[in-house]
Amino acid sequence: MTQNIPKAPPYPKSHILAASGVAALLSLALLVFPSREVEAQKTFLDLDLGNDAEMVLQEKDDLRAGLPVPGAASPFAKIEQSADTAENSAEDADENLLETADTPPPSDPNHHNITVSNGDTLSTVFAKVGLSANDLHEALNSHKDAKQFSRLKVGQVLEFELNEDGTLKNLQSKLSDLETIRLSRTDNGFDFQRDQVKPEVVTTYSRGVINSSLFLSAKRAGLSHSLTMDLANVFGYDIDFAMDIREGDEFEVIYEEKVVNGKRVGTGNILSARFTNRGKTYTAVRYTNKQGTTSYYNANGESMRKAFIRTPVDFARISSRFSTGRKHPILNKIRAHKGVDYAAPHGTPIKAAGDGRVTLAGRNGGYGNTVIIQHGQRYRTLYAHMQGFAKGIRNGANVKQGQIIGYIGTTGLSTGPHLHYEFQVNGVHVDPLSQKLPMADPIAASEKQRFMQLSKPLMARMDQEKATMLASNQQ
Repeated sequence: MTQNIPKAPPYPKSHILAASGVAALLSLALLVFPSREVEAQKTFLDLDLGNDAEMVLQEKDDLRAGLPVPGAASPFAKIEQSADTAENSAEDADENLLETADTPPPSDPNHHNITVSNGDTLSTVFAKVGLSANDLHEALNSHKDAKQFSRLKVGQVLEFELNEDGTLKNLQSKLSDLETIRLSRTDNGFDFQRDQVKPEVVTTYSRGVINSSLFLSAKRAGLSHSLTMDLANVFGYDIDFAMDIREGDEFEVIYEEKVVNGKRVGTGNILSARFTNRGKTYTAVRYTNKQGTTSYYNANGESMRKAFIRTPVDFARISSRFSTGRKHPILNKIRAHKGVDYAAPHGTPIKAAGDGRVTLAGRNGGYGNTVIIQHGQRYRTLYAHMQGFAKGIRNGANVKQGQIIGYIGTTGLSTGPHLHYEFQVNGVHVDPLSQKLPMADPIAASEKQRFMQLSKPLMARMDQEKATMLASNQQ
């Protein structure tokens, strides 16, 4: 059964026409006359992209991160400003934009700065600026020192200047803060130049207390790796840095610092130092005598240098001591251990303990690769299980104290990379850790006064610097 639904009474035709006309007029008005609020929002967004772009973008980043933005009540505070203020700001911003806009200088197609990347060679760098292999060959063969350009480092910048015809006019590179090299084309090829800046040398004081390792404490005190090694070498005759260092030990150093235009570009020599190890303080002063020989002496003029250094491997760990009843780790039976084992990574340098002559540099049974050095009539040292020998180390060669003679390895009967070190006096094995080492000569009597005129002010400065540093730390 069909249900009849009553229809709404029809509107008069004149009413419908009037309503359509009003709607059309309203649409036209909105298109021609946008509201002030919409205009204000549009003007503000134009400002964001103009003079204040960086500030607004930063504030948006801060808001996303949940950080407060100074002077902003909400993320939309600026959009809510009045249309009049926005319009005035727009005019001001347009004027500032015209005044402060940076117009980048036109790039010079004949100048190229190339930063060396991983895997680059001089050939690939030349190709990046449109130079051929012939150009490269001509430049490198123009001067015996020009080949230095081929020793590239990642991050190094090469500056090219080309002629109008695309050939190389100038090439230069800053090797360091102190050195720049360049090639300049002349009528006869290329001219090589090396510009070296002479730095200002100033003296600097540094102090540190060891709470973990010497290297970490020295780094916190501002010392470079090379200065830390120098410090260890200065006191290496009295302190075994593989065994003797304790928490609470402290050091002080006065050293040379190289400065160019207020920037530190390197370090020089240690002029004086103090090292307190297990409550005992050692001092060192650098002194050059009238014959031009430089060495370190303690504050009273006694030589820091002894006939033998205490440890032939820097910062190694003692893995086995001198013993007459140790069980051999491989042979598994009691056998005297007539030396000291220093565990260190493969390839760690091994130094000669003193001046002498090499009597053996070769394979030696269970010792593996071995060096034996004779020091005068009474003393002999042995270095075993080496990975290999340093250049020039052979039978009959003369070596100096501290000279590298080989590298840590595991040759022979060895369970891991280490140095087996033996010390003999008149043919008898002794413990190198407890043996009293012979002293070197002190300052000559004729130079003692001159030395003390250098030593006393350096020691006094360290006292003063330390007192000032401790006082400032207590404030």
